[in-house]
Amino acid sequence: MRPSARIPSVLAGFVLAAGGAFFAAPAAGAATPTSIQECEQYVAQHGKKVTPDGVGQACYEGQIGNQTSCAASLQAVGISADVASGACRAAH
Repeated sequence: MRPSARIPSVLAGFVLAAGGAFFAAPAAGAATPTSIQECEQYVAQHGKKVTPDGVGQACYEGQIGNQTSCAASLQAVGISADVASGACRAAH
């Protein structure tokens, strides 16, 4: 095979590999709601009532990486700082 014919072949292989990785990535995101559930379960295991408005929103903040807002929101609804930080870690 001539060197000039190899270059397009190699480039085509890279494009196909990158395309496969691009289409496989959304499948990894399908598991993200469980992190919110794990956060809510952590709060419930520590004897606190889980409400969709307070705890659910705070757990979502923790899931997207905003740990400070997550902990502050949980503390605002009456959850101790220790439980709040543990729940936010479970969300992330």
